[in-house]
Amino acid sequence: MSNSPLRVAIIGGGPAGIYAADILTKAAAENGSAVSVDILERLPAPFGLVRYGVAPDHPRIKEIVKALQRVLAKPEVRFLGNVEYGVDVKLEDLRDFYDAVVVSTGAMADRDLGIPGEDLSHGAADFVSWYDAHPDVPQTWPLAAEKVAVIGVGNVALDVARVLAKTGDEMLTTDIPAHVYEGLRAKTTTDVHVFARRGPAYAKFSPLELRELNHSPNVEVIVHPEGFDVDDHGMEHIAQHKAQKMVLDTLANWVGREPVGKPHRIHLHFGEAPVEILGGPDGVATLRTERTESRGDGSVAGTGQVTNWDVQAVYRAVGYRSSALPGLPFDDRAAVIPNEEGRVLDLDGEPIPGTYVTGWIKRGPVGLIGHTKSDAAQTVGHLLADHAVTGPTAPLREPSDVDAYLAGRDVAVATFESWERLDLHEVALGEAEGRTRVKVATREEMLRAGRP
Repeated sequence: MSNSPLRVAIIGGGPAGIYAADILTKAAAENGSAVSVDILERLPAPFGLVRYGVAPDHPRIKEIVKALQRVLAKPEVRFLGNVEYGVDVKLEDLRDFYDAVVVSTGAMADRDLGIPGEDLSHGAADFVSWYDAHPDVPQTWPLAAEKVAVIGVGNVALDVARVLAKTGDEMLTTDIPAHVYEGLRAKTTTDVHVFARRGPAYAKFSPLELRELNHSPNVEVIVHPEGFDVDDHGMEHIAQHKAQKMVLDTLANWVGREPVGKPHRIHLHFGEAPVEILGGPDGVATLRTERTESRGDGSVAGTGQVTNWDVQAVYRAVGYRSSALPGLPFDDRAAVIPNEEGRVLDLDGEPIPGTYVTGWIKRGPVGLIGHTKSDAAQTVGHLLADHAVTGPTAPLREPSDVDAYLAGRDVAVATFESWERLDLHEVALGEAEGRTRVKVATREEMLRAGRP
């Protein structure tokens, strides 16, 4: 058993989990040891938020898939898709097969606003899952609102606003399946209002995402001058953040522009904090916001000046939130698994042997995809140091032991080869329509396309 490879299970097949597998295999190669990694993913396809969280009209970001795919093709790494942790396999089961378990399930839920009437609003993550054809969400989405409010100033808020404002035909060049196209083609949205509590110096947009907002032939971007203020603290902030200065420069160029009469509009409002969503006979009737003013330290205070906005839908885009997992501790306030540099801690603050986290469920949903690399390196470093002390712990050490266990539970495992077949199938569907790919939208069809 001492010569047996280190056996590691990674729960979650998004960038965080795949980066952890990459770093593990490279570290093993460097020190001449052996490692065997199984990535357990709830969906039949890998890549997590790269596949189901990036807007379909942003194919450049999806280029990262090529790098992730190379990791999954490594002989030391296995992809076991369509395997749901907590349902098909539990933590105590994994202990039988693996010396270490790394949790990298990311964040898929929406953070709350904490205002009255919030139950009338849509979560941005839910909308993103719909237009990205996530197999576990309904295939219809309510898109009858002419005027829509989006609350938040991150890239997800921009994605939501852009998809709501663009025409269905503009989106048809992407990988969206038929039901998403039909939904977007039928929508009646003319105006999307994006609201930020603070001033433009603190907008979380990336410069490229913001500039792309202005590229559609059908969408006009209007930056409203009210609340477009930058105080001394704001100037210091942008001086320390180059990207923030580029964002501010772009926004400043758009303030007060003469409209050119495009049929759809995205309005950017700064210094407006949502305070209440009011309902009507058909759902949302009004979003109420309060004008804010800077406190001089980057925070804002309400002024008491209230505005009622005539909108028929409200989207919350104020951040993702991780969810608790069976058999593992969870900090509900921070929405992370308690950990110290990736070592999972129990309720008494003691490390749980052989149990680790990486990615957003480790540190919260902040940073870009690339930030998960350094995250994974820290976690893997501790895992390898701990294993050097404990040695092998799993009694059943062959990959075939895991296969037999899952087969005994009638789990239809989607392997990396299954994904390759599904990938080719989606590309073929796209070629038939003159597109790069058309995404398969149901779990059944994904599994069917992945079979030999």
